[in-house]
Amino acid sequence: MSILKIARMGHPLLLARADEVDDATAPEIQTLIDAMTETITDANGVGLAAPQVHVPLRLFVFHVPVSRAENGKALPMQAVINPLITPVEEAGKALGWEGCLSIPGLRAAVPRWNRVRLSGQNEQGQAFEETLSGFAARVVQHETDHLNGVLYPMRMEDFRLFGYNEELDRYGQELL
Repeated sequence: MSILKIARMGHPLLLARADEVDDATAPEIQTLIDAMTETITDANGVGLAAPQVHVPLRLFVFHVPVSRAENGKALPMQAVINPLITPVEEAGKALGWEGCLSIPGLRAAVPRWNRVRLSGQNEQGQAFEETLSGFAARVVQHETDHLNGVLYPMRMEDFRLFGYNEELDRYGQELL
């Protein structure tokens, strides 16, 4: 059975565009951010979008641990509300391995922009804009895709670079 068919059966919000958040400071949004932060921490993940927890809103939380950070500089957990991603096209794209809490046990090499401008609101409702690169750029592109009903296999160009975590750990990491 295909991943997309499984997603349609079990979690239709993963394939739909999420709605804008009207008030980033609303108590229910703050409660959602807290719950998502706890969930991503418990799952040992780096990002989580609201549609992944059955809430069709344009909101995600993410962080970059020091082990995955460029220049050893970690990014703390943060919420991004109503995000907009703009590629920095002159930086180009690169393949990188991605997994997803909504598609457990699998990962794939996915092309993503190396640098992006991320704008939106933080959890205090304040507008922000920042430029991210490397792993941080990859994470926010992945999470923003969730808000647009896109799963990472839909971005793949070479399905030979897709497989079970255990098999890729054993045989496939040298594929990139």
